[in-house]
Amino acid sequence: MKKQQLGKSDLIPSRLGLGCMGMSESYGKPDDKESLATIQAALEMGLNFFDTADVYGNGHNEIFVGNALKDVRKNVVLATKFGFLPNESGICGTPEYAKKACDASLQRLKTDYIDLYYLHRIDKNVPIEETIGAMADLVKEGKVRYIGLSEVSAQSLKKAHVIHPITAVQSEYSVLVRNVETEILDTCRELQIALVPYSPLGRGFLTGKIKSTDIFDKDDYRKDIPLFQGENFKSNLLIVEELEKIAAEKKCKTSQIALAWLVTQGTDIFPIPGTKRRTYLTENIQSLEIILTDNDLKRINKVSQKVRGNRKNDFGMKLLNK
Repeated sequence: MKKQQLGKSDLIPSRLGLGCMGMSESYGKPDDKESLATIQAALEMGLNFFDTADVYGNGHNEIFVGNALKDVRKNVVLATKFGFLPNESGICGTPEYAKKACDASLQRLKTDYIDLYYLHRIDKNVPIEETIGAMADLVKEGKVRYIGLSEVSAQSLKKAHVIHPITAVQSEYSVLVRNVETEILDTCRELQIALVPYSPLGRGFLTGKIKSTDIFDKDDYRKDIPLFQGENFKSNLLIVEELEKIAAEKKCKTSQIALAWLVTQGTDIFPIPGTKRRTYLTENIQSLEIILTDNDLKRINKVSQKVRGNRKNDFGMKLLNK
């Protein structure tokens, strides 16, 4: 497993991490037995970067991940987030809440420290400097090793970095979603901050397995995302079809082409594809061995410019720090 220094920190995570959200919510009924087997398989294959959040499953995911990793805690890079109130009922970034949330996460994760602690979304009613100041206190207290931000603008990132060094920014980034390339990626590189893309497989769309939204369960949140609706969905399938052609040429999976493209964007990029199944985990890790030619990249970049539809519903878009 390839590993790389995360930003300017002394954390050395695997180039691919494991997003654990789907083990508790959003993608159908949880399967704790298979999810645990997936985490164990990840460890056996050298993956040591695990991502969760206090809001995933309203605490269930942190408890589950904490139990799964308790015997290997010192050998992994454990990241979690705070900011969303339970059931995503709002956002709170007050200093008092930051410290309260951290203590609760530590208890659920069964650990004395968090390697990478993200602010999940910026609270528009609280100056970013105040929130980061509280997170810096957590570093001084030894409860947190490094600080991260999620879905943040370049302007807010610069403000935060003045208060305390930011180690990583987590944002959605994939062949389907390339917003970070307009400003935030350059800012991260200017400040030597790692980028951790979530949903690098476009919430499963870039696997090539979703040909119709009819396969979604009634409670699948993807039904509410414009990318997956009506004419947008039909148009975006053309992007997947191009990835499928390249995958056929290289005799690999469509998802592996999507991940290989993302890893090719730079050694400072650490995708965290989420899965609760060992089969998909293995495929994801194998994507690190795929080499894309300049022509492959040109084809992908060309077709990815034709994306239609927002990546989140109206409520989710309003929560982004623009």
